[in-house]
Amino acid sequence: MIASFDHPQRYPLVNELHARPFPTLRAPCHAVYIAIKEPSRAANRDRERDRAHLIGLLDRHGAPHPQQGATHYSGQIGRHVLKWESHTEFVTYSAFAPGLADRPFDPAKADVFPEAWVAAAPGRRIASVLIRVEEMPADEAQIAAKLEDWFVPESLACAAILDGAGIVAGDFRIDPAGHMRFAIFVRPGTGERRVGRIVQRLCEIETYRAMSMLGLGQARELGARLNALDPQLAALVSTLTDETGPAENNLHDLLRISAELESLAVGFSFRAGATAAYEAIVNDRIAVLREERFQGRQTFGEFMRRRYDPAMRTVKSVENRLGAMLERAARAAELLRTRVDVQRSAQNQLLLASMDRRADLQLRLQRTVEGLSVVAISYYAVNLAAYLVTPVAEVAGLGKTATLAVLTPLVAIAVWAMVRQLRKSVH
Repeated sequence: MIASFDHPQRYPLVNELHARPFPTLRAPCHAVYIAIKEPSRAANRDRERDRAHLIGLLDRHGAPHPQQGATHYSGQIGRHVLKWESHTEFVTYSAFAPGLADRPFDPAKADVFPEAWVAAAPGRRIASVLIRVEEMPADEAQIAAKLEDWFVPESLACAAILDGAGIVAGDFRIDPAGHMRFAIFVRPGTGERRVGRIVQRLCEIETYRAMSMLGLGQARELGARLNALDPQLAALVSTLTDETGPAENNLHDLLRISAELESLAVGFSFRAGATAAYEAIVNDRIAVLREERFQGRQTFGEFMRRRYDPAMRTVKSVENRLGAMLERAARAAELLRTRVDVQRSAQNQLLLASMDRRADLQLRLQRTVEGLSVVAISYYAVNLAAYLVTPVAEVAGLGKTATLAVLTPLVAIAVWAMVRQLRKSVH
């Protein structure tokens, strides 16, 4: 087949489906997992800094470096298999090793990620998980005893998963060493890939839970600001029926509030969208576990519905409230603009009426002036004509007074006719 027939992105897009395979693990084993995110609200990360930080860890163990521009990596560092993934907002590091410590969830196991190296990360730790994977004992009472010893009973979530292939448990609390703990008991003979998928999904549940709840903090900040703007907007809307005050002042205040609401919407839109996406991933990862109740304890799904879903509903509520306030401000602004236009139309009508009156006065004044101008022009025209006609009139025996008496009406009629003709030509 000719390669030019393929879309240039065909192979990269297909390879993306296989870019992040699940680890292969065999019980007993343990896993250490951390996720690092920039404290700022910026969406994109500096991938070169992330890669340099990864290389700093690999160089401690003499491990090979990832390719330039890589977004995932897997390799051996000492006894551990390291898995690194770069996401839009965060990067994750997973370390898997066989065997278990004598002390359950021993913080020393997290030393695979040295404290100084973690402190130098381009970001801060948003999730840190210790996972203990054991073979499932035949007596469920032994599992119950361990869970009572390892976790806080009040918040413990525990369920049988994947048609009895394993039991997962965790209390979603951070221990004194700064890690969240999960225990997995797998049935003997469970495949290594299935064990790896269980571990990976627990890590993803915790990571995306933490990332989605970032929206809760921002929603609370936004809610406090909306609480301050809502009374101002309500007061402005209530003035729409008051026709005594100038609408332009209210319109300026309303445009200021609308501009601030738009700015808040722009700043919150990404986090609200990311929160919704992360919430969907959390629910999906729990659903694929196919949970069944274990010894009457709450499942992961029940735990999330009680303690996680209210936070997500808060984010959605604030987002909906912001949208409603934007729509209300837009409607109020439209009504105020209409009122301003009506007031300006009334002012324009008054101005036009005033201009009509002025034009009428000007016309009357013009006609008065025209009459006076006829008299004035006639006076000067009669005198000029007298100079021309008097010598002839004296020969005819007419005196000057008689001559002027004859010329005056004739000249006045001629001037009046001339002025009238000029006015007709102008109009």
